[in-house]
Amino acid sequence: MKTEDHFRIGSVLKTKGLKGELQIYVDFDGIEAIKFNAVFIDIAGKLIPYFVSSIKYLQKNNAYLNLEDVDTIEKALPLVKRDIYLPNKLKPKKKKEEFTLNDVEGFIAIDETHGELGEILSVQEYPQQLIATVEYKNKEVMFPLNLEIIKGIDVEGGEIYVDLPEGLLDIYLEG
Repeated sequence: MKTEDHFRIGSVLKTKGLKGELQIYVDFDGIEAIKFNAVFIDIAGKLIPYFVSSIKYLQKNNAYLNLEDVDTIEKALPLVKRDIYLPNKLKPKKKKEEFTLNDVEGFIAIDETHGELGEILSVQEYPQQLIATVEYKNKEVMFPLNLEIIKGIDVEGGEIYVDLPEGLLDIYLEG
């Protein structure tokens, strides 16, 4: 199972009780609307499938998850602090007006000067800005996603057009 075929819905915070129940942090909006009977948990970089016996949504961003065959605290403990995924085919399609800059992950970044930079591997939120990461010429390159840099987004085609500040790529490529 590859992570790129899945989307992250949250992570396991801690165990609850002695019967293997897990308290999870859900950071995927609208998870309650998705019907699923299995989740994938990232263990040592591999996605391991687990069947869900029940999930109870608490207040925003919290849920209790019971997995089949995880019925003791000993079986639950190795899952704590692990990320939880669902297959991409379950991901709800966004309406165009719901699109945000966080959704450009997986898009191809194209710079006005340097051409195609590569696929956006991640979008991280920092105070006051979002930072995109691409692999360009075998180097990890980070650049801000803001109005000065973004020149256009082709939502249908999965491309984002940018004009990186002069010298930004050189900083990464010299190292």
